[in-house]
Amino acid sequence: MFANGLTYLAIPGPSVMPDRVLRAMHRAAPNIYTGELHEVTRSVIPDLKALAGTQHNVAIYIGNGHAAWEAALSNVIGAGDTVLVLATGRFCVGWGEMAEGLGATVETIDFGNSNAVDLAQVEAVLKADTEGRIKAVLTVLVDTSTGVLNDIKGIRAAMTAAEHDALLMCDCIASLGCDEYYMDDWGVDITVSACQKGLMTPPGLGLVWFNDKANAVREKTPKVSRYWDWRPRIDADEYWKFFDGTAPTHHIYGLREALDMISEEGMENVWARHEGLAQAIWAAIDAWSVEGPMKINVANPDERSRAVTSLSLEEGQADALRAWCEDTMGVTLGIGLGRTPASAFFRLGHMGHVNGHMVLGFLGTIDAGLKALGIPHGKGALDAASQTLADLARARGTACGGKAKAKVDQCCG
Repeated sequence: MFANGLTYLAIPGPSVMPDRVLRAMHRAAPNIYTGELHEVTRSVIPDLKALAGTQHNVAIYIGNGHAAWEAALSNVIGAGDTVLVLATGRFCVGWGEMAEGLGATVETIDFGNSNAVDLAQVEAVLKADTEGRIKAVLTVLVDTSTGVLNDIKGIRAAMTAAEHDALLMCDCIASLGCDEYYMDDWGVDITVSACQKGLMTPPGLGLVWFNDKANAVREKTPKVSRYWDWRPRIDADEYWKFFDGTAPTHHIYGLREALDMISEEGMENVWARHEGLAQAIWAAIDAWSVEGPMKINVANPDERSRAVTSLSLEEGQADALRAWCEDTMGVTLGIGLGRTPASAFFRLGHMGHVNGHMVLGFLGTIDAGLKALGIPHGKGALDAASQTLADLARARGTACGGKAKAKVDQCCG
């Protein structure tokens, strides 16, 4: 009924694609043998390193996040090796399943769907591994299915306290460019991500960053698929080696534009924007949750992602709400991925190219859906969200200072 017009994706990826990125990709196929494309490709490498907080290496693969998982594992894990999976939702479990498919033995510590990794438990398990069977620890900064945010720096500290030499491998697919991340400072050996979330580029690029320790392990790995081998992809002496074949031409142009947008805003400002928008969303959820069945998945705000939020209602209600929002209002909410019953869960993506009016728009749509469907809920959610944004803007001097204050003084002073 009210869905005609510009639709909106409030899902945790692919995220909203900026017009600037789409325009950058809207071009004829470029020359892949020489010229501008080569220069643009080489220009994204240092910016990708800065984005992940590393001075080491990055390899680009044509593929999604799962491809990045396999690329990372293939270079350092062989048949018979053991990996430790720190599960806080569906996605780290999936990474472990991929390792198992490559012949590795997988040991999993399951922390449930609503809690971050327990650092003491990780330390205890690694201390008990006196023979050094565990070759790598697999974790996620944010699990896309649950919205749980993990303390990656703390995990490295637990590994150090246990005097364990395993590689620390971190999945940042849901959160790079949204939640703070410092690969080198936090002691991460391998980071994986993809381009379709915080990097605001259509799906198609998998990214793997790795340090010297990880590369030394690669040198001792007896068999690595030529395609997944990261060595030819770094500092390639021939352009085709960056991708082991034809380049992802238009994705490179789109990624270049997205990285420019991040640089123009400034990484700390990007993080602050995601932080503020997340707080507004949580304020609305707190208001809705006063009455009725709505519940945020992660109770502790310190353990919540600033990129994705998972919510629950009664069985069937989440599916009904998602259908109403999409069919009636043109807003698509995320499914309850990996949760049981799935029809009781839904997720909100607030990553990448998102701002205050977008967030207030999809929150208003959800509020209307709860009313239309007769789902009990607390009142004042939109007031709470808008007040949060107003307070944060005032604190940063963007509402009552600078240009905004000058305009008020001019009109009313």
